[in-house]
Amino acid sequence: MSRRLTFKTVATEAKLLLIGIPVFLWTMIPVYHLFLFAISPRDTATSGRLWPKAPTLDNFRIVLEQKHFYLNHFWQQMGNSVLIALSVGAITLFVATCAAFAISRLKVSGGRTVMNLALFTYFIPAAFLAVPMYKTMGNYGLLNSQWALILAMVTIASPYCIWVLKQASDKLPVELDEAARMDGATPLQLFRLVYLPLMVPSLVAVGTYSLLLAWNEYLYAFLLLSNDTKVTLAVALGSFLSADDSPWELLMATGFIYALPPAAIYYTFKRYMVGGLTAGAVKS
Repeated sequence: MSRRLTFKTVATEAKLLLIGIPVFLWTMIPVYHLFLFAISPRDTATSGRLWPKAPTLDNFRIVLEQKHFYLNHFWQQMGNSVLIALSVGAITLFVATCAAFAISRLKVSGGRTVMNLALFTYFIPAAFLAVPMYKTMGNYGLLNSQWALILAMVTIASPYCIWVLKQASDKLPVELDEAARMDGATPLQLFRLVYLPLMVPSLVAVGTYSLLLAWNEYLYAFLLLSNDTKVTLAVALGSFLSADDSPWELLMATGFIYALPPAAIYYTFKRYMVGGLTAGAVKS
């Protein structure tokens, strides 16, 4: 019996490896080529070698010191990306937390209908909404303003975040609310002293999700922002492709630097994201 069980375990792990190894390689090969281009000298970036003959970090120095005309506003554009991502994360977190609390704990009339209607918008691809969003921002005079991109991304991220927080909130014991009300707690005190502390894993999860969504956004940033000093770095990377002889090594070095903050955020909060997106903080 133990031998059969051991064989089944080995067979299962072997199947997982047969699936996992190709997926891992398929995912990491583009990342490897990104780094390979970033450390290659100008004339050898497209040589096809698995490792450059003379690897160099000069490309990173050129990027960080803004020594190329495509990189004249590198630090400002990086700051724009950080500001927009943090703003989207904070506003989305505030909106989604309040909405989920009202729907799940306060049982606001029509709350579930509003949430379902918001989720229904995901049936429409975000790219299809880009032109209406552009027109709307134009009507309100927000074009080429970073607020236009912030509000657009909050609109896109909020329905999913509300749904996740609502599902997690439903798992919290109702007895906690009843006990707090018996002690004379107001809805605001219930929200601040009971709801928020128990929802921390889910709050971190949706906050990280919305932040990374805004960080990686290209289409809406390209449409809504046009000034070089206001665009995000994701949009600025596209300018590298406007020339026939693009500096690929600088493009890849910039892209590698741009990928570091979201990677650091993900691995910092990975434990909270896994727990927050799969279950509530407390089980009844």
